[in-house]
Amino acid sequence: MLHNYFIIAWRNIIKHKLFSLINIFGLSVGIAFTLLIASYVWHEVNINADLKNADNQYIIQSKWKDPNMGYVLTALAPMPKALKDEYPTLVANSYHWDGVSSNVSKGDKHFRESIQVGDSTFLTTYGFKLLHGDANTALNDPFSVVITDNMAIKYFGKTDVVGETLSIENFKGDKHDFVVNGVLDKLSKNSVTNVSDQSNSTFFLPTAAAKFLSRSLDGWNNTVICGLIELRPGVKPEALDGPMRSLIKKNAPPQISANLTPYLVPLKSYYLEATNGLVKKMLYTLSFIALFILLMAVINFVNICISRSSQRMKEMGIRKVLGGLRKQLIWQFLTESVLMVFIATVFALGIYGLARPYFANLLGTDLTRLFSFPLYYYLLPFALALVIGLMAGLYPALVLSSLKSVDSLKGKLNQVKDNVIFRKALIAFQFATAAVVLVSAIVVSKQINLFFSKSLGYDKDYVVYAQLPRDWSKPGVQKMESNRYRLAQLPQVSSVTLSWEIPDGNNGGTFRATKMDADSASGFSSQILVADNQYAATYGLKLKAGQFFMPQYTQADSGKVVINEMQAKALGFADAKDAIGQQFRALGSRDPLSICGVVADFQFGSMQAKMQPVTFYNVNQTPFYRFFSIKLRPGNIQSSLETLQKKWAEVMPGAPFEYNFMDDALAKMYKTELQLKQAAYVATGLAIVIVLLGVLGLISLSVQKRTKEIGIRKVLGSSVNHVMMLFMKDFLGTVVVAGVVACPLAYYLMQRWLDNYAYKISLTPVPFILAVLALTIVTAILISIQTVKAALANPVKSLRSE
Repeated sequence: MLHNYFIIAWRNIIKHKLFSLINIFGLSVGIAFTLLIASYVWHEVNINADLKNADNQYIIQSKWKDPNMGYVLTALAPMPKALKDEYPTLVANSYHWDGVSSNVSKGDKHFRESIQVGDSTFLTTYGFKLLHGDANTALNDPFSVVITDNMAIKYFGKTDVVGETLSIENFKGDKHDFVVNGVLDKLSKNSVTNVSDQSNSTFFLPTAAAKFLSRSLDGWNNTVICGLIELRPGVKPEALDGPMRSLIKKNAPPQISANLTPYLVPLKSYYLEATNGLVKKMLYTLSFIALFILLMAVINFVNICISRSSQRMKEMGIRKVLGGLRKQLIWQFLTESVLMVFIATVFALGIYGLARPYFANLLGTDLTRLFSFPLYYYLLPFALALVIGLMAGLYPALVLSSLKSVDSLKGKLNQVKDNVIFRKALIAFQFATAAVVLVSAIVVSKQINLFFSKSLGYDKDYVVYAQLPRDWSKPGVQKMESNRYRLAQLPQVSSVTLSWEIPDGNNGGTFRATKMDADSASGFSSQILVADNQYAATYGLKLKAGQFFMPQYTQADSGKVVINEMQAKALGFADAKDAIGQQFRALGSRDPLSICGVVADFQFGSMQAKMQPVTFYNVNQTPFYRFFSIKLRPGNIQSSLETLQKKWAEVMPGAPFEYNFMDDALAKMYKTELQLKQAAYVATGLAIVIVLLGVLGLISLSVQKRTKEIGIRKVLGSSVNHVMMLFMKDFLGTVVVAGVVACPLAYYLMQRWLDNYAYKISLTPVPFILAVLALTIVTAILISIQTVKAALANPVKSLRSE
């Protein structure tokens, strides 16, 4: 019997090719999109889950009463090892590291690489596997290095390179050969080697190499080291609160002890919770989008199944007359529905395989291949298919199988409640969802355009930046200033600046600033930026008063700083000109700071945070730098970059010219928002396609049902336009109602999203009107295309139609 059900189901699918194709394609697209988003969510949720003893791995974070004293991400340098040594019953392993970047060379290959200097426990604590080398001894030698597999291929063209050497440059410009003692197997994304988007380490050195690099991983006053620990099984993180406080009180300076409260964050949840839970919010948003897309596809499927079922009343009557039982008829409908959904699911798996690389690129991460999931994962789409199939087939199965044989044979529709209100409600839900998604895509796009707009307070166009070899001494700065001058002489270059920061939010720290005659309680936090006198010219900062440092630095200028307007007002100067020559204090420093210039406020970091007071220190006085920022003249940019690269190699031989445009820095800062924008575009496209497929199917069914009515109307004098408007009224009214429902919901959702940003666009009626109008026009065009054929048909043929 079951075999017979499948044969009849397959014949019905083949017989009604158009409706079957619409149903299967629409549902398969919805399922495929849901699977792609589910794969992304699964991948992100499982970051750090494959680390050894992942349930017991923690990162030490810092909460400061005075935020200027340290960073949330880092811990006191000796803390991890001290916890392991003094509390061995609580702590199983520890790891602490310092992240730097430096020039790495092999022959004529020179690149700037991200380096992690840390304990030799790096490999064994987290279970990182080596393709080549011994994990127990790989980092024992002070001048040993472990590299990733892609770095081995980059420098040597192969992975079996144990015993080979690489030259690494320190911050004084000296170079030393490091022996490759290990090559890591492919690393999945984790928060040990990739603690943030700005820190993706590929070279790993032992702590003994810190001395060569002029770095320190010791000292209870060292607050910039990442610290991690592994707890013993069964130990709760709260058990470490007391020991950590005790160690700080016993060893740290009083100022740190009074301000710092350390706490532990599980590595399994760290990635999701970092940056105020930005990743988690992104996952929730994408999950809801996927859910609504799937729901729209399911509604389409159910709607068309219900609408088409009334055409099969005579078939039901004949089968009953020939002895068919009601339960057999119910099983027939359910089998057809489930079979169609299973076919759609198989197609969805194929679409997943084809679309996976595109989505992986769009979301900036790896997505699991189709046959690489855990076994249980494959049960989900087919379980979903079974539920959808039963849900879609249940209504027609129960209603049509309950009809009397005589009524079925006569095709009496009055016995079947063709629930128009219910179907229109489902269509309205689809349109409302599509409208919300479309409005959201428009608003998200406009907000992201604001991130890259001209209203940042500085000019990012034609600005490229590149990292430099480090020599953090006054002679080192003088050498870089000489190199800067030589690069600036190129006719393709407008200006060049030496600085620690580019406008990407990563500043050199903060300090408490106060008026000269005020107490410390009235102070405010000021961001420290370190640059030379060309920073304002290169980034187009508007000078409100004074000058951006002197053209030539002298020792007499050591106390001179440049501030922004916000800081001038915080110091009590209503007019920027009044601040020139005035002094203020930095808490903790004896020497006063003298204001030589005031620049207009500019957006240094993300628009999620408000602009803050800024103090520019002269790099000649504070000899710390990382970047050359180079403003190119408009013209042939590629040719200008090639000329610049040749000059760079001439003035700094052996230093790689690895440049990025400022737009790239902004794109990195707003990575999550850009991913959301791309996902919103894709979701919008899918939502509209699914809605239109539903409309196409329902209009086609409606035209079939009303063929004779159309013929009668034509005979009585109705025009093509009148017939078209007959169907338009059925759907366009639903679109308008859906728009009225969708707009308040979209406004609420987008206002909540925009509240995350200190600087945001204003929500005007334009996105809402555009979304509803676009859906209305596209739907009207589709209805017109479908109905014009029926309206132009010969009335004689229409009247003969059953």
